[in-house]
Amino acid sequence: MDIVMGRFVDAEIARFSDDEMAELERLIDVPDPELYAWITGEQPVDAEFDTPLFRRWQAFHQAG
Repeated sequence: MDIVMGRFVDAEIARFSDDEMAELERLIDVPDPELYAWITGEQPVDAEFDTPLFRRWQAFHQAG
């Protein structure tokens, strides 16, 4: 997951608000298999993580 998340963070970090940085830290704590299933669309995203930041990351992943 480091590569998948890292590419997004490298490309977008300059635009992250303080709240988005805190949200990113919460996402880092999600177990990799669960996070990967969410980002690939294999499983629905838990409501607490289905945020604009997560959707930006998902769109970035799908475009890349």
